Amino acid sequence: MSAVTDLTSPFPTAVVPAQPVPAGRHETPGIPAVLGADLEVPVKGGELVRYVNLDYAASAPCLEPVSAAVAAALPAYSSVHRGAGYASQLTTARYEQARHTVRAFAGARPGDAVVFTRNTTDATNLLARCLPRGTTVVVFETEHHASLLPWTGAVRLAPPAFPGEAVRAADETLAAIDGPKLLVVTAASNVTGELWPIAALAHIAHRHGARIFVDAAQLVPHRRLNLTALDLDYVAFSGHKLYAPFGAGVLIGRPDWLADADPYLRGGGASADVTGGAAEGSPITTEWSGDAEQRHEAGTPNVLGAIALAAACDALSTTGWTALVKQEERLIGLLRDGLARLDGVRELSLWGPGHPRVGIVSFIVDGWTAREVAEALSSEYGIGVRDGRFCAHPFVRHLLDGAGRLDDGTCAEGTAGAVRASIGIGTTEEDVLRLVTALSDLVSRR
Repeated sequence: MSAVTDLTSPFPTAVVPAQPVPAGRHETPGIPAVLGADLEVPVKGGELVRYVNLDYAASAPCLEPVSAAVAAALPAYSSVHRGAGYASQLTTARYEQARHTVRAFAGARPGDAVVFTRNTTDATNLLARCLPRGTTVVVFETEHHASLLPWTGAVRLAPPAFPGEAVRAADETLAAIDGPKLLVVTAASNVTGELWPIAALAHIAHRHGARIFVDAAQLVPHRRLNLTALDLDYVAFSGHKLYAPFGAGVLIGRPDWLADADPYLRGGGASADVTGGAAEGSPITTEWSGDAEQRHEAGTPNVLGAIALAAACDALSTTGWTALVKQEERLIGLLRDGLARLDGVRELSLWGPGHPRVGIVSFIVDGWTAREVAEALSSEYGIGVRDGRFCAHPFVRHLLDGAGRLDDGTCAEGTAGAVRASIGIGTTEEDVLRLVTALSDLVSRR
């Protein structure tokens, strides 16, 4: 079905229905297809095999409806805002419609700001620049570097032994802090996939007059997010993890801190009025936009990235979370059961094997470094996984130490890492079984 452009809407946008998956491309009818599902790659000996992509947690493949939405927008692409021409007005409408779509997808409050950024890291750094003077940030050391590093003088909490301990640690720490404060936490770990008790942590934060910022980058590709129901103040996520790899991310949340802070970037769009100068014999002065979104989106924004992100949000919402979660839980269960049966393969976990998680599993293989495993899977079996410390070095060291990996001589502490397999839309049972079979072969070589 070809894309249709509705020019009568207040926000004209490309309407691209989620395409059903062709027979054999996926196991669940009605779930949209991803580009590259039929990619073939060379393995040792020169044979071409179908590529098994199990690296979704790093960057997910592009959904076909996302690619179609970008293609539909390109013929009329123009610069947004302040343009009188038809193409500029149409592109502006599409860009602002994308903001509304992303707001609805996240379950944000009507007055929340939706600021488009490059990615989650960019969004987090933006918020860090907007904190009121004297704000104390409390962050767990289990965070991705994007949430761990941007804060100045943060109070860092050790990895909690169980979810209740995370709530207790936040409670005690926030109670002892005066002045403005912000609790920072992930919704789903990018290392283990484990879900964090963000609703309980939000309740604790608000009880102590604090706000909460949630890194939702690994949550939104796998589970529905409802910022309002969870009572979150700020969330951030990335398009490239949400099947929209066009360089856009988003910060969503309460507008007051954002509207009161100096612009994250200074330039056109962020300014409401610029006066003075040599001709007037006075210094140049700038009145910044009072709108939190314009204030922090200086310059020409990534319009196509925003359209892509909104198209991914639309596609997932149209598909419905029930089918997506059911498919993922079946496949991740199959993968974890397969790993558990392999002698010498150990899954890494903070809160134990029974804790709920999204489609991410990290593990180590006795007798092999993580890089050796990842290279063998790629070169011999055509399987793509991630190895290393996943931009969460303190957390991975903690997990490896608990698994006895840092001092067993297999890896030096500075280079120790794990293997991460992650799944999503487009992953099949055959993909999972190929990984388990390949690992079984590698284990037998010890």
